[in-house]
Amino acid sequence: MTTTADRPQTHGRAWEAPPGYRFDVPPFPNCWFQVAYSDELQPGEVMPLHYFGRELVLFRGEDGTARVLDAFCPHLGAHLGYGGLVVEDTIRCPFHAWRFDGAGRCVEVPYAQRIPPLAKLRAWDVCEKNGLILVWHHMEGKPPAYEIPDLPEYGNPAWTPYVRKRWKIRTHNQEMAENAVDSAHFKYVHGTPEQPKTRAEIDGHILRARSPVNYTTPQGTVEGGIASDSYGFGFGTTRFTGIVETLLVSSVTPIDGEYVDVRFSFTVKKMANEDATKGVSRAFINEIERQLGQDIPIWENKVMQMRPVLCDGDGPVGIFRRWAKQFYTTAPELSPAEAGDLGTAASR
Repeated sequence: MTTTADRPQTHGRAWEAPPGYRFDVPPFPNCWFQVAYSDELQPGEVMPLHYFGRELVLFRGEDGTARVLDAFCPHLGAHLGYGGLVVEDTIRCPFHAWRFDGAGRCVEVPYAQRIPPLAKLRAWDVCEKNGLILVWHHMEGKPPAYEIPDLPEYGNPAWTPYVRKRWKIRTHNQEMAENAVDSAHFKYVHGTPEQPKTRAEIDGHILRARSPVNYTTPQGTVEGGIASDSYGFGFGTTRFTGIVETLLVSSVTPIDGEYVDVRFSFTVKKMANEDATKGVSRAFINEIERQLGQDIPIWENKVMQMRPVLCDGDGPVGIFRRWAKQFYTTAPELSPAEAGDLGTAASR
């Protein structure tokens, strides 16, 4: 993990929604977010990024470490992601060859005797785990508040390599994450035979949701379960049991105030028959894709109800809202119902 040398501060300024903004919370929560897969960036390679409404540059030094900086050179504004070159463990600007290290400091101006003291870029905290490259975002530039776990399935020879799926969706991280505890929509949007009885609990920065499910197969009904753990809004795991053990690693990264970049990475525990593993996993992944496709037009055209009118069959939405509040520098107030009795009733 790299650490930022210079963290911008907002000095307590309150966030204000821009005109036409559909949500009641800031667009960029304080969380870890995936910006690439590890194998997309080899040593010496550079990748331009656009997340959090900003231009960034990702590069991997000769030491193998991934680093992320703000993209525009403080000299005359060239974008380091387009034509920038990795030199040892630094990145060289394509315009005048100024070099910056992973902390954002300028370490060389080849034609000058003195490096200007203001020649620096914002460096972002980077975590590389489970085949993912993640960046820490915080509205006030504060350091990471939690860690991303190592997944025992990743790289395990008993499990398949990731099957990757990706979407660009016009929605907010919180709206997508809330689906995990919205019990009723599974029946009425996705056509599941039964409405799952989802229970949720808050474990610090982790929201743990559990749902027993029954799968209908040609051989009859198979009992299974869904165990979802959300580590903030940018990284989550969902483990499916019953037909075939499947791990879904979900990543939702804000692009700007309108769109998010969604990556789903699936890995399946291998069965004795390789063809059976491929067939069952393909069918299971296709079903997840089908359900996501049904959610997208709803997400892209809805508004966020900060004080929704809920009933006792909706699932633990109140608990989810209490958990979500911690990831915003400026968080909205919850109604008494959401803060107390509503969350308890909805989890039953």
